[in-house]
Amino acid sequence: MRESRSDEHRPRFLFFRRIVHLGIRHASPRRWVKEKFGDMVRLEFRFCSVFGDSGRKIAVTWRDKGEYAGFNSHLRNVAQRFPHIEVHPEIWILTRPPTSASAHLFLTAVQHWQQEQEKKGQYASASSIFDKVMWAFRCGFFRDCRDIARWDVQCELAEALGVDINAIERSIRDGTAFAGLAADYQDADKMRIEGSPSFVLNEGRQKLYGNVGFRIIEANIQELLRAPSGDQASWC
Repeated sequence: MRESRSDEHRPRFLFFRRIVHLGIRHASPRRWVKEKFGDMVRLEFRFCSVFGDSGRKIAVTWRDKGEYAGFNSHLRNVAQRFPHIEVHPEIWILTRPPTSASAHLFLTAVQHWQQEQEKKGQYASASSIFDKVMWAFRCGFFRDCRDIARWDVQCELAEALGVDINAIERSIRDGTAFAGLAADYQDADKMRIEGSPSFVLNEGRQKLYGNVGFRIIEANIQELLRAPSGDQASWC
């Protein structure tokens, strides 16, 4: 049985991600950390903004590489190397979501709604419905080429998983979801997050960026759990 620690003694593990990131892993790093370490670490999810203005992002980053057609080719080439990844052949050609921010906002509202349900004893898992909706959004875009920036698409995908759309709309209308997303983006700027996925430990002193291996993540967390004293350096 894992040892339970109070919040002030549990190292915080921040996981920054964007919804339109093409992950190459079979398993989510966040889910893996939760299963591996349980309540020994404080696991917190954050959104970061990379495709806030998709049109501008593609035009600038892929200007000399074919723009949308070049980005489409790049994603399909990546997917070919990983059989478990499904990418629509017309990704970013047939459908071009103008922003990732609207999907992030909806998902932040889902996260808030789930937390409220957990307080009422409705959900035992701390990552159940939010993870399912986020996965549905990712599949909706990458696999099915749907515009997940659209409210109607977001509602359709989330409602199919049992999300209370009225509660989501209230959270957006009253500003709660906006506040949560703004805090995520501010944290990303403060911690100088360069892209997705990014992992932040040791109160911002350690950052892992990109598709780093689980063993590297584990080594960093294990070193923090060793809880070196103030005059003792961390090995990670």
